Amino acid sequence: MGTDSAGMDIFSRVIYAPRIDLTIALLGTLISAMIGSILGAITGFYEGGRTWRKFSSALVMRSADVLQAFPVFVFAIALVAVFGQGVSSVIAAIAFVNTPIYLRLMRSQVLSIRKMRYVEAAYVAGSPDISIIMRHVIPNALPPVLSQLSVNIGWSVLLTAGLSFVGAGVVAPLPEWGSMISMGYQNIVTGQWWPSIFPGLALGVTVFGFSLIGSSIEILSDPARRRVLAGTVS
Repeated sequence: MGTDSAGMDIFSRVIYAPRIDLTIALLGTLISAMIGSILGAITGFYEGGRTWRKFSSALVMRSADVLQAFPVFVFAIALVAVFGQGVSSVIAAIAFVNTPIYLRLMRSQVLSIRKMRYVEAAYVAGSPDISIIMRHVIPNALPPVLSQLSVNIGWSVLLTAGLSFVGAGVVAPLPEWGSMISMGYQNIVTGQWWPSIFPGLALGVTVFGFSLIGSSIEILSDPARRRVLAGTVS
């Protein structure tokens, strides 16, 4: 793969970069999924109530609307500017911008699951609300969240690379695909294409792989589609 303009080996940096990109994407996405799923389960479970819980649920949803009103990339740059440039700042930015996605996804699932007979039976049996949410509601609402999780990990890798490309992400010379593309794209017109093409190919293959994993999880979590797939294979 050659070397870049600073004489650094492209191959070793492309191989090392996933340690940075995937760590940021995995941690940021998992944090957002955990926070968003818990908030979505609570807001969905208490939707339509007549107490202060209804007001709290509406307040959380309106806050999510405000967050999603801003362009994601611009919002992430603003968060990195506030927290300072670095790996932890990118993780915090990814977790912050992804939380409303899982909040809405979990809430939509809980709105239908809370009407199921087993939830009503647990409520009649005297189980507290927190126990019903954690033992009956959230586990049955997880499959779509897990499918979205894989897709968002790939998207977070792209966001990390994008932030580093514009100089707002990982600090150079730490190996990262976005910063490598940023360092090499200016030399493409002079014929030196390899410093940016190879990191770009690695980035594209990684994002495509996570999208395939998300599709597989969606199929495997649906019993009807799983039976159809098994019949087709057999």
